[in-house]
Amino acid sequence: MGFSATQHPENGFSSPSPLEPPFAARVEPYRPQRPWRHVILFLLTVVSTMLVGADHFASFHADFGTRTLDLSGWEIFLNGFWYSASILAILGAHEFGHYYACKFYGVDASLPYFLPAPLPLTGTLGAFIRIRQIIPGKRQLFDIGIAGPIAGFVVALPILLIGMSLSRVSELPGDTRGFIELGEPLLFKAAAWLFWGTPPDGHSINMHPMAFAAWFGLLATALNLFPIGQLDGGHISYAVLGRKSTLVTLGTLGVLIGLTFVSSSWVVWTVLTAVMLLAFGPRHPRTIDEHIPLDRGRLWLAGFALVMFILCFTPAPIEPFDIVSRP
Repeated sequence: MGFSATQHPENGFSSPSPLEPPFAARVEPYRPQRPWRHVILFLLTVVSTMLVGADHFASFHADFGTRTLDLSGWEIFLNGFWYSASILAILGAHEFGHYYACKFYGVDASLPYFLPAPLPLTGTLGAFIRIRQIIPGKRQLFDIGIAGPIAGFVVALPILLIGMSLSRVSELPGDTRGFIELGEPLLFKAAAWLFWGTPPDGHSINMHPMAFAAWFGLLATALNLFPIGQLDGGHISYAVLGRKSTLVTLGTLGVLIGLTFVSSSWVVWTVLTAVMLLAFGPRHPRTIDEHIPLDRGRLWLAGFALVMFILCFTPAPIEPFDIVSRP
């Protein structure tokens, strides 16, 4: 759900030699694309997300365990397509947003690598592209960094609306032990209210697998937009603020640590972020035009990125469901 770029060992970007044009990029030795790697990883991710999607559909069909699951194994597996196609569309749009922005600027980048994973809720660790040369200018860095979140967000929005329309309000069982509660981003709350209003006591929205894929896509967008280091939000922050973005990175890390006291579901992401900063340092690699401010249009887009983050963020993504006991 992002991109990794080749870094200069000292500060990320080096000044061009007298023989190079002002914005020439250092390029690694040419390595031919091996599309079969991307195809195999994509197919494995289709299978892993189909399996998880089948579990989501079975839970949806069973209405919180209050209905008999009267479908065959193959019917359940094939209905995993609802989740698989939705989440791969969101992740794919995000990565191809980065990819085509790279192509627009002539930056050498790989096709997306999708990451299958035997995780019970997602079936994937996301996706990424590898940028095989340095991005020398702030405008290019900004455009490539923001293209992914915008593309993923644009695809997630209709999937959210369709998924929410296919969901339904169902009565909760008397005992909800073992259930989990998903924190609802503002955009998700708005879509739920638009279609279902406020569920009565003892009832909850039974999410269709497409709605869950949208929820995960919104969460992934928020995670990528954290203004930290090599995340998409870190690239945007650096392009807007320059060296001051280092303070934003450290401050945001402090916020993440604080969020772990709000919800334990932030622990893994906070640890991964801290490891990333230890490995690459909190200071963003420099561009050769660091002192030149962005134009007004890109500043407006940076503001839109902040709005996307607010709409997609939730302080407690995954929590155990409160036990409800009723006669």
